[in-house]
Amino acid sequence: MEILIGLEDVSLEWPGKHVLVDQTATVAAGDRCGIVGRNGDGKSSLLRLIDKTLEPDSGRVTWRNGISVGMLGQADALDDGASVAEAVFGDVPRYEWASDPACRSIAGALLGGIPLDDTVGHLSGGQRRRVDLARVLVGRWDVLLMDEPTNHLDMEGIRWLADHLRHRWPEGQGALLCVTHDRWFLDEVCTSMWEVHDGRIDPFEGGYSAYIQQRVERERQARRTEERRQNTLRRELAWLSRGAQARSSKPKFRIKEALALVADDPPLRNELELKRLSVARLGKQVFELKGVAAGHSGSAPVVSGLDWLIGPGERIGILGANGAGKTTLLETVLGNLRPLAGTVRRGKSVRIGRMDQQLENFGDKGDWTVADLLGQYRRTCVIGGKEQSTTSLLESLGFESKETLTRLKDLSGGQRRRLALLCVLLEEPNVLVLDEPGNDLDTDMLAVMESLLDEWPGTLLLVTHDRYLMERVTDDQYAIVGGTLRHMPGGVDQFLALPHAAAGGLDTSGPEAAPKAAAAPGAMTNSERRDLKRRLDSVARRLERLRDEPAAIEAEMAAADGSDYEALGALQGRLDAARGEISSLEDEWLELADRLGVE
Repeated sequence: MEILIGLEDVSLEWPGKHVLVDQTATVAAGDRCGIVGRNGDGKSSLLRLIDKTLEPDSGRVTWRNGISVGMLGQADALDDGASVAEAVFGDVPRYEWASDPACRSIAGALLGGIPLDDTVGHLSGGQRRRVDLARVLVGRWDVLLMDEPTNHLDMEGIRWLADHLRHRWPEGQGALLCVTHDRWFLDEVCTSMWEVHDGRIDPFEGGYSAYIQQRVERERQARRTEERRQNTLRRELAWLSRGAQARSSKPKFRIKEALALVADDPPLRNELELKRLSVARLGKQVFELKGVAAGHSGSAPVVSGLDWLIGPGERIGILGANGAGKTTLLETVLGNLRPLAGTVRRGKSVRIGRMDQQLENFGDKGDWTVADLLGQYRRTCVIGGKEQSTTSLLESLGFESKETLTRLKDLSGGQRRRLALLCVLLEEPNVLVLDEPGNDLDTDMLAVMESLLDEWPGTLLLVTHDRYLMERVTDDQYAIVGGTLRHMPGGVDQFLALPHAAAGGLDTSGPEAAPKAAAAPGAMTNSERRDLKRRLDSVARRLERLRDEPAAIEAEMAAADGSDYEALGALQGRLDAARGEISSLEDEWLELADRLGVE
């Protein structure tokens, strides 16, 4: 195994924080390593140390002679006056890079819709990011360092990038270190993980799923060790407390040993689990769209002739390429944008919570503290049937008590997003609308948010390019395809298999885009197994929510006026529909369980 880069006893300190403390690690040929950790724990700083754009306070970073290292940072250093072609390919003549299949594939996948002769200064933020990503990928690097490479890419772009990186080097050659919060991407690309936390770099074998399993096992073993230590501590304290006369004759080394145990008692970690929050009561009707054409006046509609009924408790994800009109459709459903044709009806009891609006409202409150903002809401809220203070709920979302005095303008992007989500939930909406809620959140906080959304009792509408998040928290996915909204029973896989996903104006030809070899009959890849497991979990959640509905409807029928045949008929229709849906879901669960081999 050829070592390409070595870190030896590296330490880095920021004001008031030790980022890395005497850490040693190596990057070897063939490594495909994902880097995870909480926001602010030093993942990006670690990449900059390896890239030698940041000097450690002590220790050293060593490159093997003659290697080339490419870096995709969070901020680009593109020349605003250069053309897109110059920014990506430098001084290489067009005929040279255009004749290279790999360069054509990269340009087709990332630069579609961006004129190559346009100047960089005229590009949007998302376009600049794709240009910078293309610039890095066309280089011939021995080691590639990438900080959030999936930003501003849609699901098809993320799938293309994962495939490109898997086939970029022959096996055992080249090295990739990648910081990303996209867990699907980590599983697809990475064969090892580094977790950066508390000044340490902890290595793990395998992708994100394997990392989570190993971390849970490590934490279980740590708990057992801590339990043994606590038992020893209790025995020592009991021994020390057996009366003043006995204490006076105790050996000093035993007292020192007990005091050392007390001093080593670790602080409690932030609790990262939220239970069901209270929401306003939601009626039977949420949104009903009939013959709707959604779009902006003077432009072609993004969808036409749309008939769509959204009911209480539904968990819906909206899929589509960048620019397909997902946000436009959301604005139309919510009533913020008038439909070009058709009608949109909204239930009388609907109370909408949308994180985007809350984030925008922070704009004129930059000098407010977190405590000032939370003071605008009730001091307590109901969670799992019990009252809980907003301060304790804030701590559950990863804030420390001292951070309540931090000004909003000084919060990180991830802190702002978590605080925004809390503010929305404190308003007790019954319809939750999330547009890219995972931006700026680390993997741990994404898991916290998903646990919260798992227990969300209202209606959920989600737009995100985070495939893992989409499949985890929504039960039904719909895609905007060719001016229509289509249901995707097969989820994200079905959407990505559509002809439009591979076309989309992109030229993805080249060796990186070669189709995978057909799997052996009956074989199942890890990715396919994960997808089936998520679908199984989704069906199980839907069954859990519907479990008590027939009994509730039967109770309504028993309490209804026996002479009101119309009302009884409507209740019977609801009962038949509920039982039919439960039966259908049970069949689906059994089929998925059989494919997965679940007993």
